[in-house]
Amino acid sequence: MPQLSDYFETETLPTMPQAGPNLSEVLRRYWGYHEFRPKQENVIRSVLAAHDTCVVMPTGGGKSLCYQLPAVISGKTAVVVSPLIALMQDQAAQLAQMGIPAAVINSSQSSAERREVMEKAARGEYRLLYLSPERLAGGNTFEWLTKVPVGFFAVDEAHCISEWGHEFRPDYRQLSRLRTSFPKLPIAAFTASATRQVRHDILKQLQMREPDCYIASFHRDNLRYVVHKCEARTQMELLARALRRYAGESVIVYSPTIRRVEETVEYLEESGIAAIPYHAKLESSMRRQNQERWMSDEVRVLVGTIAFGLGINKPAVRAVIHLSLPKSIEQYYQEAGRAGRDGRPADCVLLWQKQDHVLLDYFIRQISDDAERERSSARKRVISRFADSSGCRQRQICLHFGETPQWESCGSCDNCGVRPEWLNKETVRVDLPEVVTRQAPFSPTAFPSTFRSLPPPEKRRVRDTAPAEAEPALAEYLREWRRNMARENKVPAYIILHDSTLQELCRRRPANFAELKQVPGIGEKKADVYGAEILQVLRNYGDGARATPPVANEAAPAEQTLKLLNEGCSFEEIARIRARQISTVVCTVASLIETGQLKLNPKWISPDAQPLIEAACLKQGIEKLRDIKEAVPPYVSFEDIRLVVAHLRAENRVPENTA
Repeated sequence: MPQLSDYFETETLPTMPQAGPNLSEVLRRYWGYHEFRPKQENVIRSVLAAHDTCVVMPTGGGKSLCYQLPAVISGKTAVVVSPLIALMQDQAAQLAQMGIPAAVINSSQSSAERREVMEKAARGEYRLLYLSPERLAGGNTFEWLTKVPVGFFAVDEAHCISEWGHEFRPDYRQLSRLRTSFPKLPIAAFTASATRQVRHDILKQLQMREPDCYIASFHRDNLRYVVHKCEARTQMELLARALRRYAGESVIVYSPTIRRVEETVEYLEESGIAAIPYHAKLESSMRRQNQERWMSDEVRVLVGTIAFGLGINKPAVRAVIHLSLPKSIEQYYQEAGRAGRDGRPADCVLLWQKQDHVLLDYFIRQISDDAERERSSARKRVISRFADSSGCRQRQICLHFGETPQWESCGSCDNCGVRPEWLNKETVRVDLPEVVTRQAPFSPTAFPSTFRSLPPPEKRRVRDTAPAEAEPALAEYLREWRRNMARENKVPAYIILHDSTLQELCRRRPANFAELKQVPGIGEKKADVYGAEILQVLRNYGDGARATPPVANEAAPAEQTLKLLNEGCSFEEIARIRARQISTVVCTVASLIETGQLKLNPKWISPDAQPLIEAACLKQGIEKLRDIKEAVPPYVSFEDIRLVVAHLRAENRVPENTA
């Protein structure tokens, strides 16, 4: 039997007969596509041949099709292990839209709902059944699965099974029971971001037997990597310049902490720029709503923590911008890889600061397990070298994942001479409200950021998959129809139609059902359900119909907060109404106080705290809130200090040595 080291050094290419099911016809009928992406067909044939299969394919490479299509053909049930409830639900809804029976079992369901799914699964009514690793490991799930006509198991995000992976999940280790409990059934593992060491661990943990292994190149030739070290204040202007390049395009901005996300969105809204937050402390309904608004192009800029993105299927993202160093190359590759999934040019921008090392060290120190803490430290050293390096970015990424490129320069990163115009101008210092920018050194906070929406990056030669430019008015009219359909069906907009399909509709302008069925992304089921409406929308547009003009922007955050305060709302109520953290509301109130738009209300401060804070400010100055915090009793909060400092500034009572 081959050794583990034999795999992934070069791709394992199985010899398989080409006879069998007409895969292209199934692809066209259900998915509406007329050709496979690279490696997809070979992977599908391996799974159909009941081989253990391990697939490493970049974000956007089409991994899900590699287990969904075999499930349709096999006539049995594919059990898919996936880490996120929302991702599983979206995939099941998307399959239902295509006429493929699928279901999910997760903790959000009632016991009656789970029982109904389990009974139907035992009768073989589903082609795909999605389970979380926690659900699979718990209770009598393995015993129950013996009653289901399972064809194979698919493990998504398989790097989570490895301690060496950047997203290790202990419950994934239980997946080793799949081989012992179902020794005759094949296992297929899929991941986008696994080093050679992690790939070997996947094979070992899942006890794969002579697997067929496929590795797509880690080189994304349509992506431009730009890494730039900057100061806290200059970062804001650089960010604004970068975003001015993408007017009307979708952008993801990653911030390292919840507070930075909220501060960024607040600053953007104050600047008249539409942006929405996404982080773990938002209520699940608000997260879902914000994600859907971004997915359906109602708002183009989404600012989120790393909680956002896993399983997001939006091809037309023109830029992913990081505001701090990621924890690892794997994390950065996965997140940055959400740009340009449509094959068109896109930018991956990393604007990092020296203080990012302090924040990463802080997170590492919170890890209790010694071995994991050391692995995290090693990952930090690698991403730090990547940020400081003068070598080709694309080549460094490929080498990190075990691929040896035959070229030295990619021609599409900052170190290979592709330096964006917005980095060449003299940096302008941006003055930000002091009360917001004075942060404690360890506190997971940062400065608010400025964004503008931007035109696409400079055109470069990319593979010939980029569609002709769609007519903007028609594209918006179709997006409006799609948003309405999504609300009516209570599903995300991309489940109705992908962005790439909308672009093709704009380009081809089908006039009948025969022409409509030739549009990539419109299978038979979608044509039956939406075909007549799509054709009518196109006719209406030809007759002069247009999308409803967007409503005027709502009041800026400061105006909203001021209005709610005048109505007698507490900080807690304002935070709930505006879907923000209380600390964010306090920062906005402090800015209003400092600019003279609001007077400090003693009721907003902890009892007897104001004179203590003012006395500490006279001794410590107001440059560092932490110094003030250490000079007052523990019950005095940072929020108390921010408000009192703003009050001192408004009354010009700033100590002379700190003015």
